[in-house]
Amino acid sequence: MTEVSLNIIQAFIGFGSGITVGAGFVAFITVLKIIPRLIQLSKTASFLKIYTASIISGLLFGTFLTFFDGSWQEPVILLVFLGLLHGIFNGLLAAALTEILNVIPILLKRVRVDGFLLWLLMAIMFGKIIGSLFQWLYFVTV
Repeated sequence: MTEVSLNIIQAFIGFGSGITVGAGFVAFITVLKIIPRLIQLSKTASFLKIYTASIISGLLFGTFLTFFDGSWQEPVILLVFLGLLHGIFNGLLAAALTEILNVIPILLKRVRVDGFLLWLLMAIMFGKIIGSLFQWLYFVTV
């Protein structure tokens, strides 16, 4: 088998895998109605075009970064800002997912601790903060 045909097969497999993962991601967001629920909770339906443009440009930029083989010398303040945006997106996505699936109320009823919702939310929040700090301080800066 020649190197060219091997590269063509690898490109075909990579493209097919990308289509599969992308379809799964779109199905996940569509079936669970995460984006519409985020819009409903934040009462920002007037920004629908901005949401659409942000999602598409973010996915395209993420795809570009996946294939980009280089490094940038960004200022630290830009990295902090981008990290903040990334954290906000992941937090909103997780919050919308738990809101849609009613995970927290079901968990509280199963464990029979209905009166401790605030404590559970605070534990989740501080756990995320401590875990993120640990990951950054231990794995990234070392």
